[in-house]
Amino acid sequence: MMTTKNIAELARELGRAHGEMRLYLRQYLQVKIKEHEVDISFELLEILAYLYRKDGVNQQELADVMVKDKSSMTYLIDNLVKREMVTRTEDPNDKRSKLIYLSAKGKQLEKKLAPWIAELYEKATAGLKAHDIQQALLLVQKMNENLTK
Repeated sequence: MMTTKNIAELARELGRAHGEMRLYLRQYLQVKIKEHEVDISFELLEILAYLYRKDGVNQQELADVMVKDKSSMTYLIDNLVKREMVTRTEDPNDKRSKLIYLSAKGKQLEKKLAPWIAELYEKATAGLKAHDIQQALLLVQKMNENLTK
């Protein structure tokens, strides 16, 4: 006999499933990184992936999107600068802020990573409809909004 779960139990399961999915995404990409001997961590790859979609953002925006504190983000960006994947430039609108841009080397890495990421999300979404994914996204965004009020 199937028992009916209350909304809190369902939300807990959704959170756990989301964490599990993130772990599987990470593991998949770490295997690819190791197979192709790319010298990069998953955290650095996450930053690059965001910059591939939106280049030239300030560190705070990256920290917010990656859900990292300012000092952790500074450390990660320093690491990308050392690897010559990104550059920091002064924000012309705010001298205290630095904008992060992909370097030529960072852009070159995208050519290698893009097929892996496409393959990963094609595998993850096999058999799903865009509408269902959109509904799930809206649900999680609403839950996040509730938690940040």
